[in-house]
Amino acid sequence: QVQLVESGGGSVQSGGSLRLSCAASGYTFSGYSMGWFRQAPGKEREGVAIIDRDGRTRYADSVKGRFTISRDNAKSTLYLQMNSLNPDDTAKYYCAAGAGIFSFARYWYTYWGQGTQVTVSS
Repeated sequence: QVQLVESGGGSVQSGGSLRLSCAASGYTFSGYSMGWFRQAPGKEREGVAIIDRDGRTRYADSVKGRFTISRDNAKSTLYLQMNSLNPDDTAKYYCAAGAGIFSFARYWYTYWGQGTQVTVSS
């Protein structure tokens, strides 16, 4: 059974940092592209950062230079280091897995976690 379990969310003040983790199981983690997405209340889910199985990365313009996506294939874990957080980053963050893709398009992703809440106060 495939599972993606996010952790590391919480409440921080503007300018603070958080590190999200996504523990994967039930499939061959190293063979999949992974992505972080977020959804704020009343808004569509949007792509934040993606990393393919070769380590190639892509970021949304809104987080470039502040967020870093990485993966540890030995631990089947995906990470998102978030620095210089601001209130616009407040959302529920989801990790997702998809095979053979390098895209923010949600429909390409097969597996999704339940999300972890990030709240940034000013």
